[in-house]
Amino acid sequence: MLFEDLSLSKSIQKAVFEEGYLNPTPIQEQSIPIVLAGRDLIGCAQTGTGKTAAFAIPIIHQLHRIVGSTKKAKVIRALIVTPTRELAVQIGQSFDTYAKYTNLTQLTIFGGVSQNPQVDALKNGVDILVATPGRLLDLQKQGFLDLDHLHTLVLDEADQMLDMGFINDVKKIVKLTPKNRQTLLFSATMPIAIRELAEMFLQDPAKVEVSPVSSTAENVEQRVYFVEKTEKRNLLYHLIKNEDLSNVLVFSRTKHGADNVVKALRKKDIPAEAIHGDKSQNARQRVLDAFKNKEVGVLVATDIAARGIDIDQLPFVINFDLPNIPETYVHRIGRTGRAGNGGVAISFCSKDEHGYWKDIQKLIKVDVKTITDHPYQWHAGSPEAAAEEKPKNSNRSGGAHKSRKSNASKQNKKRWY
Repeated sequence: MLFEDLSLSKSIQKAVFEEGYLNPTPIQEQSIPIVLAGRDLIGCAQTGTGKTAAFAIPIIHQLHRIVGSTKKAKVIRALIVTPTRELAVQIGQSFDTYAKYTNLTQLTIFGGVSQNPQVDALKNGVDILVATPGRLLDLQKQGFLDLDHLHTLVLDEADQMLDMGFINDVKKIVKLTPKNRQTLLFSATMPIAIRELAEMFLQDPAKVEVSPVSSTAENVEQRVYFVEKTEKRNLLYHLIKNEDLSNVLVFSRTKHGADNVVKALRKKDIPAEAIHGDKSQNARQRVLDAFKNKEVGVLVATDIAARGIDIDQLPFVINFDLPNIPETYVHRIGRTGRAGNGGVAISFCSKDEHGYWKDIQKLIKVDVKTITDHPYQWHAGSPEAAAEEKPKNSNRSGGAHKSRKSNASKQNKKRWY
């Protein structure tokens, strides 16, 4: 199928062709006709599948028909709610790109910056609003937002909004919108809580699922290094120097951990930066731009901050810390091997993460290559390693091990179910 087969307006087709789009991706091919037909939609697609265009393009087509070239008063007709500032900026840029030959205007609002320019833009009127939940509700309470004319509501990265604790904010936002709206929900994963959310807010939705979360791209080479926890930073430096790695995205479980990795690399003269929630919006954007322009060779990110990173040619992803949720692994390594390019996904697994790695293997069902030729290894599955993994008999040691595992299990159940 070609984009010209989707019956889009000539203005949109022109903008799309200028971006080099000829064939829609599977999520676009399936979703765009559904959205154009006015139906509610649940879309499940992982990173790099073209999800933003799958809802942005048909929304622009619909609104362009409504607004046309007339000088009607600008009112918010489409609202896209997304969890992070980076994602909001990325989505806003996509709307600007696809709508550049129409009369439509979009505004992106988020916290962490002055609200005054955002308020001024709202007073002038906009057709499309892209927003993070907190700033959206804040401006609404102050009387700067009117959603009575809303045509389409998009809940993007719904699983991440749930994970970040935005569920109550999302419910409040939905209550502010007309009941006869069209609602589109997109998520990289579909845990029970997201399905329950969809049942609450969507009416007879069509369902589109592309690249199930358990699958990893065939053009991504996956490797695992079993390494002592205290030696992870040394291994990272070892790989960067000896394999001449550049343009590397490194995942850390925590913001503090990301900062520590950056400090360790800088001490060894490796240009590195961190991106996470404690950084200001301007600082995060500067770091991201520097990484995209290859001024910085290593970017260390938390999962939440990484959702806004959109780079087609990213050759290396390194899991410095393994995620405790297997689906997150798939989402992370989906950052490489995009747009038909190859990529390498490297994972560091310490003794305390071996259970996480087993869960990941069960999910992806891929025989990941184990690299043993490095100076910092521990041997998974060996009698020595197995003995070390077993909790000791003392109440203090064994009890602590059991408690951590039990708490982690409870947290996962609370988070996802």
